[in-house]
Amino acid sequence: MVGIATSPETARVPLRMIVASIVGLWVCYFGLTTLRGVIVGIDMESAVLWRRAIVTVAGMGVTFVLWLILRLFDARPMWTKIVAALVVAVPGALLIAQVNQLAFADLESAMIQKLGEKQGINLRRDEAGNVLVDVPGMAPGIGQDGEDPAPATTITLQSAPQGIEKWRPVVDIATSRYFVLLAWAALYLALLAVAQTRLAERRAGAFRQAAKAAELRSLRYQVNPHFLFNTLNSLSALVMTGKGDRAEEMIQNISNFYRHSLADDPTSDVALEEEFDLQRHYLEIEAVRFPDRLKPVFDLPDELADARVPGMILQPLVENSVKYGVAPTRHPVTVTLSAREEYGRLVITVCDNGPGASAKASNGFGIGLANVRDRIEARFGQEATINSGPTPQGYCTELRLPMVKHAL
Repeated sequence: MVGIATSPETARVPLRMIVASIVGLWVCYFGLTTLRGVIVGIDMESAVLWRRAIVTVAGMGVTFVLWLILRLFDARPMWTKIVAALVVAVPGALLIAQVNQLAFADLESAMIQKLGEKQGINLRRDEAGNVLVDVPGMAPGIGQDGEDPAPATTITLQSAPQGIEKWRPVVDIATSRYFVLLAWAALYLALLAVAQTRLAERRAGAFRQAAKAAELRSLRYQVNPHFLFNTLNSLSALVMTGKGDRAEEMIQNISNFYRHSLADDPTSDVALEEEFDLQRHYLEIEAVRFPDRLKPVFDLPDELADARVPGMILQPLVENSVKYGVAPTRHPVTVTLSAREEYGRLVITVCDNGPGASAKASNGFGIGLANVRDRIEARFGQEATINSGPTPQGYCTELRLPMVKHAL
């Protein structure tokens, strides 16, 4: 039986996929920035790597927090999720930029000093953040009269940023990191859209299955009242004619029949052997009414005993044979249930040699036959067919079903 959840389920991207996407993004960032440093020829690469690794780990942490916030909007409209990503990524980018500044602060001074050494000048950054260069003093005749050279002159190449200027490097770095976070947010929204599509497909499949089960159950339940009506009429006739022993036997058979038929799920398949046994019970009931006229025959090969068919699928067909083949005559009538395999398909026939062929042919697809047709169509779709009509010996109905030999 298919169960439908009463509370709505929200689509979620698996945690392992979130972690993998975050790690993959920032490892890619680490690799690309390292490659860029190699290409442009930045020295001190070994000192840069571990600092860049710190920034990378910080970026992973910030992105994970970004996901924790964005997942709160999973059930919201797409425009809400986009706005949330644009807003939440701003403080995240600023935080990563600040970590970057702190990690590379001391290295920047060392790189300035090393650049000055290459140029043969004393280039340095003071505690206030100014970039200074010491220019040696120029004194003519040095070394001839023993005079000391003039003292070096310090020139400020770049003044320390003041006020809002202090934040310009952070904002510049944050801008690039902002777009990195937005790229991941776009990836997350794409993964979420895929998860939502799959959830919608599962829900649609569950509803289709539930509707199909309801249809099968409804069709199956149509059989029981119809059969009960006929058997109660027969039982009433036996009582009114004073055939109490037969009536008691019929009641016992009816009890056995319903115990057997109601034991199964109305939507489940049963073994063909069980279905034949159920019809044997039914014909035993009818044999109480027609002890000298009803001759049941069952032909079920052993290799087909475990083939699966919808429960009570043969009941309306057997009832028709009794109603139109046995009841109208006083001569013996044989009702035959047989099964065979043809080209990998299961073929089941219900035939009788009674005189009721014309009555059944004019009746066409009545309630019973229509019920069987609708049930096999609901269960097997276009893979199942039913043919019913008169034959030279009487009347036959043939079912051709897919061969199924395992419980569903």
